[in-house]
Amino acid sequence: MSIPKAIIVPARLESVRFPRKLLYVVRGEPLILHTARQVNRAAPDCPLYFAVADQELADVLEAEGFHCVLTDPSLASGTDRIAFANREIGAERVVNVQADEPLVSKNQIELLFELLEGGAEMSTLAIRLEALKRFKDPNQVKVVRGLQGRALYFSRAPIPWDRESAGNPDGPTMDAIPVLGHLGLYGYRASFLEKFVSLEPSPLEQIERLEQLRALENGAEIQVGLTEERTVGVDTPEDVGRLEAALDELDHG
Repeated sequence: MSIPKAIIVPARLESVRFPRKLLYVVRGEPLILHTARQVNRAAPDCPLYFAVADQELADVLEAEGFHCVLTDPSLASGTDRIAFANREIGAERVVNVQADEPLVSKNQIELLFELLEGGAEMSTLAIRLEALKRFKDPNQVKVVRGLQGRALYFSRAPIPWDRESAGNPDGPTMDAIPVLGHLGLYGYRASFLEKFVSLEPSPLEQIERLEQLRALENGAEIQVGLTEERTVGVDTPEDVGRLEAALDELDHG
């Protein structure tokens, strides 16, 4: 039996830059519980599951009433974990929220599902970049869209590049070109999710270290929705301060 939709959060303790970060205590609670509660608030009517690689994470989540599917720790990626879990869950449309981004919003989740309901086999989100520093930062992935919102390319390089101002030491004029930063939130149709994880890693994916390029290189269409709401991902211990500042701002907003 299938269900129309679900949110699945892949989670594992192993992390090179920030070991065991999902259990790092932020404001008195493990980071992953902040994400779990925010997703529950943002989409209370949508089934929520965690595809976890570690029993320790499952214990923390299940103690708070969240549903977990244990996955093989050797699976190569979060997408593989989601596909594995959805074979048990049976959702026709799946939204992937990152376990280390506890500021995902209701509007962002709804937009990912809307793009799937509109016919997309895969969806994701982007936000306008205003700072030149972020445009040039290889850790900030950029995306270029076609006129109908379809992803043309994702890159760690600064794209699109304004050739006319390239000689300017300040770089391209940010207001003159649509510079979009990619947010690591995805939606999948179940049939495409299974197809995607069956494909071998592609050449551009391996060069850029961006899994979504596998979909593009194999001819898939990814619809990119625009959001004005920023997320705060926790990749390093230094990011915890940014997250706490953002949570304080929300509390006093």
